[in-house]
Amino acid sequence: MNQLKQIHAYSLRNGLDHTKFLIEKLLQLPDLPYACTLFDQIPKPSVYLYNKFIQTFSSIGHPHRCWLLYCQMCSQGCSPNQYSFTFLFPACASLFNVYPGQMLHSHFCKSGFASDMFAMTALLDMYAKLGMLRSARQLFDEMPVRDIPTWNSLIAGYARSGHMEAALELFNKMPVRNVISWTALISGYAQNGKYAKALEMFIGLENEKGTKPNEVSIASVLPACSQLGALDIGKRIEAYARNNGFFKNAYVSNAVLELHARCGNIEEAQQVFDEIGSKRNLCSWNTMIMGLAVHGRCIDALQLYDQMLIRKMRPDDVTFVGLLLACTHGGMVAEGRQLFESMESKFQVAPKLEHYGCLVDLLGRAGELQEAYNLIQNMPMAPDSVIWGTLLGACSFHGNVELGEVAAESLFKLEPWNPGNYVILSNIYALAGDWSGVARLRKMMKGGHITKRAGYSYIEVGDGIHEFIVEDRSHLKSGEIYALLHKIYDIIKLHKHVHHDPNEDEELLYSS
Repeated sequence: MNQLKQIHAYSLRNGLDHTKFLIEKLLQLPDLPYACTLFDQIPKPSVYLYNKFIQTFSSIGHPHRCWLLYCQMCSQGCSPNQYSFTFLFPACASLFNVYPGQMLHSHFCKSGFASDMFAMTALLDMYAKLGMLRSARQLFDEMPVRDIPTWNSLIAGYARSGHMEAALELFNKMPVRNVISWTALISGYAQNGKYAKALEMFIGLENEKGTKPNEVSIASVLPACSQLGALDIGKRIEAYARNNGFFKNAYVSNAVLELHARCGNIEEAQQVFDEIGSKRNLCSWNTMIMGLAVHGRCIDALQLYDQMLIRKMRPDDVTFVGLLLACTHGGMVAEGRQLFESMESKFQVAPKLEHYGCLVDLLGRAGELQEAYNLIQNMPMAPDSVIWGTLLGACSFHGNVELGEVAAESLFKLEPWNPGNYVILSNIYALAGDWSGVARLRKMMKGGHITKRAGYSYIEVGDGIHEFIVEDRSHLKSGEIYALLHKIYDIIKLHKHVHHDPNEDEELLYSS
């Protein structure tokens, strides 16, 4: 930096112009204030210098400065070139405003650069990120030549908007794919709640010759493993990430932490949390607090929160969901009330529906049903089916018919198709000996053609996740599965009467 200042001083003393060189070096450091000061002293900056500033501001997430520079270019009569548009389109995508992008598109076409593939791909990517998929697809179809980034931009746009069928269709048509193509689909499926499909795509990536998962692939698929409870596959992916140096990435390490915390491996989650060490961010703390909370380690969760505050880490709304959940599992009503009140008073975090739901659950489990109902009545937002369902569940546990009916009536309006609400209220009536109420609900269910749906179960076998329901025969190997189950039942029945050698049992199972 001192050397650059010396060059600048020498230039001024000797009437030399090293402005371009100085600005380039200052933008590399970066020292933007100094670079901007030099830039503002140039009467008519070249398109090259404008492009360098636009590129820099776009890369550091200052899209408004990019737009101002573009407007300044136009007002000074400096015509943008294809590189200007290539840097400006990503900046417009970050503005989350359609108008600047469309205006820039018009100028781009009039300037005669529509044949430049890099600029066209940047334009397509802008429309995809703005959610304007029709415009993006029209550009894609009109392009005479498309490279892999062009395909990837549109696939990522479809995936980001939840149009996974369109994304997969385009992916299957790609002449050549790279890791970004696969990752776009993996991430899209995971973000849209299709976790088994995300895992399936990742396994496909692993089997693709010449292509290996990268940090983003790993960070995208591990949450899917967490949601599915696929711990064995998750551990294998974790081992791959560690062997390739990806664990240093904050997204990857936090995803590994979540995997263990959500899959019941709380001790190993604690080890991962400790391993992350000084690189912990708010996501790391929140994941660990939530993991401890759902595993009933309520005191540990609150103590970790205290450590978090000591380290000057400011909590957010996710932190308080975990803390209130810990209080719920530990039956700590006073602590829960105090934490809920501290959200706005101490940290300016406005309680959301999830926080009210947690507090209703806490109060309901503790038998404070009237307080829970009053809280629902005074919420600043309309209660949803989760809130009313929580109160109904608490009324069922404590046998409160009056508030149970109130909660159920709201649920019947919000989700009339859900048979679970009718069943719970029926159980409340049955517990109170009100059999006429039970009969009335059965009549309502029959009249509304409401039937109880079958629940699905998931099982992890090798590198795959299989789903099934009771007495399911849809699996290709269902005959073998049921034959093995019958053998297991026979062995269990034998054990009731005669003690057997476990090795003999194993031989029985694997003999056929």
